[in-house]
Amino acid sequence: MDLFAKMDIPLLDQVRAADIYPYFHQLQSRQGAEVIMEGKRRIMLGSNNYLGLTTNERVIEAGIKALEKYGTGCSGSRFLNGTLDMHVQLEAELAEFVGMEDAVTFSTGFQSNLGIISAVVGRNDYVICDRENHASIYDGCRLSYGKMLRYRHNDMQDLEKQLQKVPQTAGILIVTDGVFSMGGDIANLPEIVRLAKAYGAKVMVDDAHGLGVIGNGGRGTADYFGLTDQVDIIMSTFSKSLASLGGFMASSKRVAEYVRHSSRPFIFSASIPPANCATALEALHVLKESPELVTRLADLSLYMREGLKKRGISIRESQTPLPTPCATPIIPIYTYEPMETFHTAKRLYDEGVYVNNVLPPATPEHECLLRTSYMATHTEALLDEALDIIERVLKEDA
Repeated sequence: MDLFAKMDIPLLDQVRAADIYPYFHQLQSRQGAEVIMEGKRRIMLGSNNYLGLTTNERVIEAGIKALEKYGTGCSGSRFLNGTLDMHVQLEAELAEFVGMEDAVTFSTGFQSNLGIISAVVGRNDYVICDRENHASIYDGCRLSYGKMLRYRHNDMQDLEKQLQKVPQTAGILIVTDGVFSMGGDIANLPEIVRLAKAYGAKVMVDDAHGLGVIGNGGRGTADYFGLTDQVDIIMSTFSKSLASLGGFMASSKRVAEYVRHSSRPFIFSASIPPANCATALEALHVLKESPELVTRLADLSLYMREGLKKRGISIRESQTPLPTPCATPIIPIYTYEPMETFHTAKRLYDEGVYVNNVLPPATPEHECLLRTSYMATHTEALLDEALDIIERVLKEDA
């Protein structure tokens, strides 16, 4: 059998032939609310730059100063010669911000989940995942020696069924996104915590899309529900609200020290470069000093959600009971089928609005989406312009 036979992808050939291929568009400007992409102005509704801090002058200046002081890279693992004083400072401030004892930084957000789960979950342990968890969580489960079980998305009855399958002698880690990256809905963390207590499980929350977005001052999902002291591990990334590249886990000192000395993705990877570390740290400072950014993001997200619904556009809504009204900045628009999704995204792109295609396996069959996402630096005028374009394109294509 030809090893490379699987590399022929008919759908890819089909969308390229139809000139509706949606990937690898070239950005020619900063990642802001408006961008220049392939020579044309586009309204950016496809970025995870939720607080708009990639263009913040304080954050940019911090990166420049770090380059001048430390150079371009650390040339080694955190475990050996690659730890900067700034790495240690960032870990301490992250732990304090999310309300945990300690934190460990990783070189990417994806690598964070690989490094945490593969270290924490052992050969005789079980890890139980929401079906819509991020791909990095699933790869972390595969890298561990434990057994993985999955439950239907945010279905707490199904989670309990999976917990009942685990032998009483096994350790259990329940892993969930806090804010789900594709659907924008929020995990039912209170019920997850209740079930974890009942079955002796530990809880890990991937807050890549929750940090800087929900909770008091952007402290994330556990804080939003008032459950920080009942969650065992919080993971997040620097490439969303913190305007950089990298990731971290926050936990008790006991767990953090174990991961530092046991996680192969942590031990055998080069550390976060100085400029990335400095920009993440300064973005965290801006976030702490400017909680109004989080409020502004929530207001704009609600503005857009209501605007889409008023225009009769079908969007995905969160089903989790929430303690207070909460509009996350991820708003998926249903397009249902792959080719319709490609065509609509291309029309929007040509009209000056960038959105992201979401297809199976990232969604269930026949539930394809256009994932739109928003920044605190958008304006109502920009969003009104985008709404008019989205409404026109979707109604013309209907």
